[in-house]
Amino acid sequence: MPGTLIPEMVKGKLVLCDRGVNARVQKGSVVKEAGGAGMVLTNTAANGEELVADAHLLPATTVGQKAGDEIRKYVISDSSPTATILFEGTKLGIEPSPVVASFSSRGPNTITPEILKPDILAPGVNILAGWSGAVGPTGLPDDSRRVEFNIISGTSMSCPHVSGLAALLKAAHPNWSPAAIKSALMTTAYTAYKNGKIIEDLATGNPSTPFDHGAGHVDPVSALNPGLVYDISADDYFDFLCALNYTAAQIQVVTKRTTGCDSTKKYSVGDLNYPSFAVVVPSGSSSKSGGATVVKQTRTLTNVGGESSTYKVSTFSDNKSVQISVVPQTLSFSQVNEKKSYTVTFTAASMPVNSNAFGRIEWSDGKRVVGSTVAVSW
Repeated sequence: MPGTLIPEMVKGKLVLCDRGVNARVQKGSVVKEAGGAGMVLTNTAANGEELVADAHLLPATTVGQKAGDEIRKYVISDSSPTATILFEGTKLGIEPSPVVASFSSRGPNTITPEILKPDILAPGVNILAGWSGAVGPTGLPDDSRRVEFNIISGTSMSCPHVSGLAALLKAAHPNWSPAAIKSALMTTAYTAYKNGKIIEDLATGNPSTPFDHGAGHVDPVSALNPGLVYDISADDYFDFLCALNYTAAQIQVVTKRTTGCDSTKKYSVGDLNYPSFAVVVPSGSSSKSGGATVVKQTRTLTNVGGESSTYKVSTFSDNKSVQISVVPQTLSFSQVNEKKSYTVTFTAASMPVNSNAFGRIEWSDGKRVVGSTVAVSW
């Protein structure tokens, strides 16, 4: 933190700093102000092996937790430790890639758990981006440097990637709605590397789950020709607000309509025509139906493939406590924009509260796969 280093002890030395609490670049600023020659910034358990590039104010390098622990042992055990920071150029072909950043937002959706979040992954770490000349590349008051480009990490970088892809899809398919574009990006996203292993989560070092990667990582080429999409109209969102028990006044703020919900109609949050599935098993409900909870959700697919086709469904669950069945198991389309509906039945056995299970529902015509992520939470 600012003002915490003793200049007499730091002057001319490389300082080993732990990541955390204050900004990474601010730590370097503190070292520089105290007369330090450079900094080694080491991750703690909170960030694991994630490496984020920064425009430091002095020579500095970032290392993962494992390397940091070894460096710390060396510094403590050696009476005169030394270090050199070398720039080895840009590295290509780094594996595994992509990975889920440790700072990436995680599910489940705490506001509306019946809607799976996050939606999707996109490039957001160490991105070359345009930069304002109003501040230096670190954003710190004492950074007098001015640049036109910077290396940035965060949702602020993944968002424009997805926005650009949405614009690409809109240019290719001018008649597609925002929901259709979102569906195309989600149902064609990938969750595994070419070797079959699931995308890694840097926060844990373990394979990521739908609460980390959502539908998966964007695949622009596949999204251009998804075959089928889950479209959503303004009326569908209106029904969704009714299912959330919004009052007429609250709904009018959003929709600018004077109409209210139909008291004779049964609304269901889970029936929003979303490209993914989230099932919530209420506490204590598993005692019903012979120890199992049954949840049904309905979806409607729109043919955007441009030709007659027949899609067959396949399901997967990573937990024997969850059974997934789909009716009908085959959907045949004879023309563009034709719509067909299906119903999914989730049968969830009793599990401890806060347990989670994941699965997948895929429709395929033999050429394209329309995939939906499933998350079940007790």
